[in-house]
Amino acid sequence: MSSAMVTIDEKNRVALPKEIIEKLRLKDKILLVDLGDHIGIYPVPHDPFKRLHGSFNTEKTFKELRKKAEEMAIEEVARGFGCL
Repeated sequence: MSSAMVTIDEKNRVALPKEIIEKLRLKDKILLVDLGDHIGIYPVPHDPFKRLHGSFNTEKTFKELRKKAEEMAIEEVARGFGCL
């Protein structure tokens, strides 16, 4: 298990150490979960829309479908870690 002490800057941002980002293969988006006395950080699939290819028979725009796919991917990650 890795750990690191980080500082919250004046804009309430935290920079994650490169070693942790690489180990967890974190990409564009992550899910932050309030676990009561600590925070969970979970990777979100890079292309959640791809996971849903062929699942919709709709005339919605790609942007609308991608947003829904991202929401579903975040829910799936949260469920997988017992956060929902």
